[in-house]
Amino acid sequence: MRVLITGANGFVGPYVGDALRRICGGEIVIAATSKDGGPHPAFGQVEELDVTDPAAVHDAIARHQPTHVIHMAAVAALGAAQADPRNTWRIHVDGALNVAHAILDKAPDCWLVHVGSGLVYGESAKTGRPLDEGTLLAPIDDYAVTKAAADLALGALSRQGLKCVRMRPFNHTGPGQTEAFAVPAFAMQIARIEAGLAPPVIRVGNLDARRDFLDARDIANAYARAVLKSRDLAPNAIFNLASGLSWRMGDILDRLLARSSVKIVTEQDPLRLRPSDLPCIVGNATRARTLLGWAPEHPFEDTLAAVLEDCRARVAQA
Repeated sequence: MRVLITGANGFVGPYVGDALRRICGGEIVIAATSKDGGPHPAFGQVEELDVTDPAAVHDAIARHQPTHVIHMAAVAALGAAQADPRNTWRIHVDGALNVAHAILDKAPDCWLVHVGSGLVYGESAKTGRPLDEGTLLAPIDDYAVTKAAADLALGALSRQGLKCVRMRPFNHTGPGQTEAFAVPAFAMQIARIEAGLAPPVIRVGNLDARRDFLDARDIANAYARAVLKSRDLAPNAIFNLASGLSWRMGDILDRLLARSSVKIVTEQDPLRLRPSDLPCIVGNATRARTLLGWAPEHPFEDTLAAVLEDCRARVAQA
């Protein structure tokens, strides 16, 4: 088994490498999407691979002859995706198609595990019901619409022989995630306050939005199980990865604050008080549970504690 990972140097990459070793074994080939190939603490070595360069992608697939590609190369944060929509389309859509066509041309027996997003359902979340794989895709921003476009394009290519598994993970977090995401943003503020680097006040906007959260290790386990089970899957399988529970953002912040070693108050910032476009998002992952034998294993309260400890360590090292 030879697994090529794009975006391996991102937040989830090391978790995926660990999950593959535990669940699948075999040889893992690593490819980094940015210009920072070389030594890597989790993988030993990564190589450069720009997924928007068709020739480079074809060369990588031809050289490595992977049995599976886990395609995670992406613009990870919503803010960055919105700031440069053209680049987001180029990476999410052109990048995915470059990988898919390279597989069809150079390694047609290879399985592509594409990492999309639960945000592709967008407006459909307003029904308030858990979203399953048959729910209408109705994305509302550049990040989600590009993820949806890539997802649909790969589905069409499956009719041309592409063996593809389309993953739709919902929110996930864990140690190592950047402050561009809500949970580590809360935790880093707490860590800086504890270290005496900021006043004991966290300014917040609307905390009533509810999201379905998972531990990054559980997400990684699902990708590894998709690799392990690929021979038993239809060549255009779609899987939501979700807990089926929604967490209010204010409750997440309260749980982090309860773990703080100092007293911290929250103050509302009028400039941040806009209502959420999607008040509640919750997924239905019954299919992944049934066909992949996957289920979340890590209690989210433990994940929050691990994120806070990681942020404290990062502040101490700064």
